[in-house]
Amino acid sequence: MEMEGPQRGVCEEADRPGDEGTDGQENSPSDTPSTMPADPPVVRRSKPLSINNNRFKGEESQTTSVPSIPNPFPELCSPSHSPILIGSPMGNGTSPASGTHVVKVFGEDGRSRSLWVPAGATARDVCHLLVQRAHCADQENWALIELHPSLGLERCLEDHETVVEVQATWPLEGDSKLLFRKNFAKYEFFKKPMLFFPEDMISDCADVNKGMTSSELIQNLLNSGSCPEIQGHLQIKEPGRKAWKRVCFFLRKSGFYCSTKGSSKEPRHLQYVADLEELNIYSVIGGRKLYSASTDYTFCIKPCRNRTRSQDMKLLCANSEQTRTCWTTAFRLFKYGQQLQYNFQQSVSTRSQESTLHHSAKRCVSEASLVAMDFSGKAGGRVIENAREAQSAEREEGQAWRKKTSLRYSLPNSCPSSRSALIHRAQPWFHGGLSRREAQGLIEEQGLVDGMFLIRESQQHAKCFVLSLCYKLKTKHYLIIPCEEDGRKYYTMDDGVTLFIDLLQLVEFHQINRGILPVCLKHHCVRVAL
Repeated sequence: MEMEGPQRGVCEEADRPGDEGTDGQENSPSDTPSTMPADPPVVRRSKPLSINNNRFKGEESQTTSVPSIPNPFPELCSPSHSPILIGSPMGNGTSPASGTHVVKVFGEDGRSRSLWVPAGATARDVCHLLVQRAHCADQENWALIELHPSLGLERCLEDHETVVEVQATWPLEGDSKLLFRKNFAKYEFFKKPMLFFPEDMISDCADVNKGMTSSELIQNLLNSGSCPEIQGHLQIKEPGRKAWKRVCFFLRKSGFYCSTKGSSKEPRHLQYVADLEELNIYSVIGGRKLYSASTDYTFCIKPCRNRTRSQDMKLLCANSEQTRTCWTTAFRLFKYGQQLQYNFQQSVSTRSQESTLHHSAKRCVSEASLVAMDFSGKAGGRVIENAREAQSAEREEGQAWRKKTSLRYSLPNSCPSSRSALIHRAQPWFHGGLSRREAQGLIEEQGLVDGMFLIRESQQHAKCFVLSLCYKLKTKHYLIIPCEEDGRKYYTMDDGVTLFIDLLQLVEFHQINRGILPVCLKHHCVRVAL
């Protein structure tokens, strides 16, 4: 039997009580066609309801009215191992401003920090931004280190280099990264040029050398943003082989050359190696293990515009740290010239401004309202009008707390042993149970500058400490021994001739007095967590 009316669905049909017969009336013989109703009952069926689009528009308007939540993990939005992050903190996959990039920088503790920087941001700009974010005590002597762990390469970015352009030369699937740490030796060659340029490595072929000593020549060239011609023997790794070959090289402003016949400088014996403008120079970490180098003083030159590949590298090996430092410094000077001189002057200017601000911040009142007074006389205090006498009184007042400390230790209820055993642990120059090799590596990383130091626990002598000090590009280690005198504990480095109450007093003494050390303590190695 056909049903009339529109189709509405099948759910309502089973719920209607009059659709089917009851008490067997449907099969009764009395139900004949003559007795059947003329008009069959109309069955209403459900129709598919059309969904109104306005409902979703209303929900969309409500959703878009809610402010977007910044993405706390922008690095998850970028390809894996990508040095430049593409994800947006607004969650829409685009940078907040045109020409803005996210740069990921690692600290020495292994943790990283992501920063939004303009496309033209230099290494100096990024360092200043990280100093503010990490709340560092000073702004200078910080550097960005370009690190390639798989290749064992690292170099310090120059202050004027653009960070985004440097990262553009990295391999897409590599492990290259930027490291934020101290580097005190970045411009040290401007202060002590003879330490970086030995006389035996300076070529005497130029006419400018006549009638001029080596120190005068180097100083004049550095002041003009140039560098003397460098010559010397280096070992170079032959491509495709583990063997190293000893060759005489020459570094000039026109390029990098090697001699095909001993140490000959004749033009017909000089072979052109590379153009300095197209090269970057790296220090090699673990050269003995990675490249079978004969010494630990390995460095590398590679094209700066090509991606970092082992096929493009030229590995060189020197016989000492001074020789390697001379070559790497000369490369920088020949390539950048007066730009390095400008970077150095800018660094000095910033450091002087920082010291002036720090000095003024320590004084909460105007210096015009302060006068130096002397209360040693019986007639009362007097104003010190002599400037030198006032400075001397200021120094004596600054050291007066040491006398008070000694007096406090002489009291019967004092406990100097507990204080001296813990006071050094809160100092930035104390590095705990650092090994000898790790201490040397940390000093080399932060710059082989005279006076660079750290104190660590001795691994061979119980209850003793070691002072690791850099002098003339070498690291020396001095044992600090605890001793007792009149029931009190002291520390000494010269068999009891000079005694110190604690390690803090030992460090402060050697910052103004050499004692048995070859140089006063100047810079302490420090590690910062981002």
